[in-house]
Amino acid sequence: MSDQLVLKAMEKEDLEFIHGLMNNPDIMSFWFEEPYQTKVDLEEKYMKNKDNEHIRFFILKKHEEQLGFVALFSIDPVHRKAEFAIIIDPAHQGCGYSGKATELAMDYAFNILNLHKLYLIVDETNEKAIHLYEQAGFKTEAVLKEEYFIKGSYHHAVI
Repeated sequence: MSDQLVLKAMEKEDLEFIHGLMNNPDIMSFWFEEPYQTKVDLEEKYMKNKDNEHIRFFILKKHEEQLGFVALFSIDPVHRKAEFAIIIDPAHQGCGYSGKATELAMDYAFNILNLHKLYLIVDETNEKAIHLYEQAGFKTEAVLKEEYFIKGSYHHAVI
């Protein structure tokens, strides 16, 4: 199952899939963002950033099926660090893909980009994600109190 998963560089034809993810309120609440992304804005951002050396956008695939989105943001070649983010399509959640996708992203970050540190920001209430990240080797470095306003209340963010 998960051994057939691959990260492919995001292409323009993947934007329809990304558009669906970015407009899902449940997904975007865990990204601390508003679920509001037009196709035009998404395409403009893609074109602006497709050659940006400080980001890598991937589509998690099993054969030709799109399962999720994986990103490395703020890639810093001097300090050799980056922020990691992941979305698994709700239709494919609960299948064990998050762990393998995280492993693939870490392999890329450390063995291709030669990074020293990978970090992420996660809602303290997202216990499943925190457990997954801890299994992958991430450790809590800080908790930002009442950092994000989501669905009517402030949430702590774990780095």
